[in-house]
Amino acid sequence: MPIDLFVFVPCANGGAGELIEVAGPLHVLSQVTISNTGRLLVYDHFQPQGISGTGFVTGDKYRGTGITQFKNTFGGPFPVTFTFVNNFYMIGQGPRNKFKVHETFHFTINANGEQTAFVDNFRVTCQ
Repeated sequence: MPIDLFVFVPCANGGAGELIEVAGPLHVLSQVTISNTGRLLVYDHFQPQGISGTGFVTGDKYRGTGITQFKNTFGGPFPVTFTFVNNFYMIGQGPRNKFKVHETFHFTINANGEQTAFVDNFRVTCQ
């Protein structure tokens, strides 16, 4: 699937940051499984395939890479689980303009409708 998006890289341009436009193909895989009991498992996987772009200020070239995944289970009303893992990287030329986003998010609601797990680990780094 073709994508075209704007990303702000805060560590680019000597630390002043810059906006880049990246475009290219995004590999998308979606799967839905229905169990014998009627529960649904929904899985989505997104992975850039040669996405690239250019900084508006510096003209530096960037490559987009990483993997984003969603995994959800539900059916009946409960239990429900939702897991999201995102590793999104904009890799630029030269030092200190490699922008990396990593997030792991998960929650579970048990059969009684009570939230029993909640995790949100979010990290942004510039290298």
